[in-house]
Parts: sequence; structure tokens; C-alpha cells
Amino acid sequence: MDANNEPPDQQPPLPPRPVLPDMAAARSRGPADAVEAHWQALRLSWQWHHAVHQIRSPGRPYPGIVPLLEAAAAQPRLRRLYPFTSHFTLFFSSSTSYPWTVQAGSIEPLHNGRFKVRRRHPSAVIGDVNTAEEAATLVLELLPTGSDPVITAFADEHA
Repeated sequence: MDANNEPPDQQPPLPPRPVLPDMAAARSRGPADAVEAHWQALRLSWQWHHAVHQIRSPGRPYPGIVPLLEAAAAQPRLRRLYPFTSHFTLFFSSSTSYPWTVQAGSIEPLHNGRFKVRRRHPSAVIGDVNTAEEAATLVLELLPTGSDPVITAFADEHA
């Protein structure tokens, strides 16, 4: 036992799971509320996963998904899109449910701290940048110019 009366190889307790926004309630208020609630849910979920990773695998790199979500959310045009992640990669959709209508491109945080930005169609790497802010700016430039995409809800969603 160490000075804290814990066995020396015992990990500290995991942080409590975050309380996520009520997505059903947000969807019932309309697509804009669903988008905002999902931004919050992603940020809280990924912050928790990162904290758990630091406890379970101290010293091992963790992709920069949390700073990426913060940088993307700081961009008003991206913030109006429905964010979703797959394998740490951040995508932006103009629909609030599957099948996604992906806008612009995607951003993948790498284990080396950099960020890879891909075009939506045809899929191609258009940049490998140092910061989440640079990645968000680069994907923002891929959005269609003129008008912002219209956020839609599908028939199974009640707006």
C-alpha cells in the first residue's frame, strides 16, 4: 500500500460519465436545436473519453478530437451543421439523421498532433496542418460559397 492506502498498481477511479443533452427533446424543438445539442453531446463525450484515456494509458498520445471540436464549433458556418464522428474523424452534415448529407470535407486528428483535412467528393487529402484551428479554417473553405446549407430533418423526425 502507498501513502494513500491504495495498492501501488491500482488506477485512480474513472471520472463519472457526463450528463448529455436530451436529444429527443432537442429534435422535437427542430433541426437547429438538434444540431446544437449534438455539438454539446460530442464535446462532453469526447472530453470524457480523453480523461479516461489519460487514466488508463498515461503518456500515450490521444488524437486531438477535443480541441478539434472546439475549433470547429468556433466557426459559425460549421457550427450550423450537424457534426458527427467516425473513427475520430469529424464530419459535417446538413441533415440531422442518417443518411448524412456531408458538406465540405472531414478532419482527422492524428496521433502526432497534426490534422488531416479531406475533400468530400472526390475524397482526397487537401491538407495536413499543425493546429485544429487551421484544419477548421481549411474545411470551412470547402463549403459552398453563397448560401449556407439548409439543415433538414427527415420524415421520422418531428420538427
